[in-house]
Parts: sequence; C-alpha cells; structure tokens
Amino acid sequence: MMDCKKALTEANGDFEAAKDILRKQGQKIASKRADNATSEGIVLTQVSDNAATGVVVALACETEPVSKVEDFRNLAQSVLAAAVSTGASSKEELLATPQADGRSLQDHITDLMGKIGEKIDVVSYETVKAEKVVAYNHSNGKLGVLVGMSNTNGTDVTEVGKDIAMQIAAMKPIALDKDGVDSATIEREIEIGKEQARAEGKPENMLEKIAQGKLNKFYKESTLLNQEFVKDSSLTISQLLEKTSKGLTVTEFKRVAIG
Repeated sequence: MMDCKKALTEANGDFEAAKDILRKQGQKIASKRADNATSEGIVLTQVSDNAATGVVVALACETEPVSKVEDFRNLAQSVLAAAVSTGASSKEELLATPQADGRSLQDHITDLMGKIGEKIDVVSYETVKAEKVVAYNHSNGKLGVLVGMSNTNGTDVTEVGKDIAMQIAAMKPIALDKDGVDSATIEREIEIGKEQARAEGKPENMLEKIAQGKLNKFYKESTLLNQEFVKDSSLTISQLLEKTSKGLTVTEFKRVAIG
C-alpha cells in the first residue's frame, strides 16, 4: 500500500502513470535479483479431459512465506491456465502469452516481483502426450509428476498410473530404460565401478567385467521400467505394467520439483 501511495504521489495522482511507475519498480527488482536462488514455490499439474495431454509447471520464489501468499498462488494458477489453453511449445512462448488485460504473463510476473520484492520465475514447464496421461502432486506442493502410457487395450490404468507416478516421485529414475541413459552417464558409472573394484583389490583384468555388473545394477536402480515396484518388490515396473494389461507400457514421464 505504501508503494502504491508513493507512486500516486510521484505521478501527481495520475492512476495510469502510477501503475507505470510500479511496473518499472518491478523491472528494477527483477534486474537486481536476477541471480538470486529460487528454492521455494509451487508445482501444479493438469491433465486434459481426454487424458491424452498433461502439463506440469513450477513457479518459484525465494522464501517459503511468499510461496503461501494468495497473489503468488493465483499467479501460479494463471501460469498453469496459460500452459493448458495455449499448449505453448516452450517456456519463452508460455511467458509471452497475453493475459486478459493484453499484457504478457511475464509482465504479470514482473509486476508481482515489484509488489513482493522477491525474484519469481517459471523454473519448469513440461508436457506429456500419450494414449493415457496420469498426474501426481506430492502433498508438499513442491513436486509434480506426469506419466504417459500406451497400449491400454481399454483397461482403466488410472490407479497403476498413480502408483507409477508416486514411484517416480520417490525413486527419481533418470530414464525409462537403459536405452534412455546418455553415454556420458554410462561412461561415468563404468569408471566409478572400475575404481571401486580397484580399491577392493580386484585384479586389473577383471575390472571391466565387474564394472559392467555394477552398471547393470545401476540400470535396475535408476531406470523406471527396471526398478522394483516400491509397493511389491517381487515385481519390476515393467512386470507390473504387463500384469495390469498385456503390452501396457510407459512411453514418457516428467518429474518436476522445487527445492
């Protein structure tokens, strides 16, 4: 309120000019705090009515109290609504989306930065398209997951989709299966495996074989379809899907977290 009063005084009572002053103030704050860390905020997900498309967005700020402010949460809902309505192909396109007043989403974010005095940023924007998309939001509001599945064969896979989304939230897989793991990660894991074996006194001619064995363990622990199902360790996720409906599989997933 004091900022508004000062702006009106500076603008000699001109309401529109005062709004411009406040917007410039927001831009100054945005510039000053551009390098500040944003480790708090909210993650929101939404799936289309036909469950073929899912969106997850993360709006971040600097401190937890700001993440609970109504204006911040309303802004997060505006970000989600823009993502759903436009199907923007990138974060930049999303931020350029015109709002009801004709100004961009980024302008509204900058305005709130001027009002609150903290850096606010859309730190993640992801989409998933599949035959069936299921979303999961963790209770702390800082973690969201989208899972895309195919070959449902008319089976209602909502519950298994939720279970798998919760698995992703908890176990943080880095890829669907070993084919999705990048070569740099594979090389690093092999080198770590060799060093561990060497430190254990294993002979040099056995290091490669031992490292490959450790790599296979890494695949089992770090790729979704090969992970043990947290609710039933007798099944891998791949086996759980097959048990639910023959040929059912996960084609894509996104995990977005703040903090």
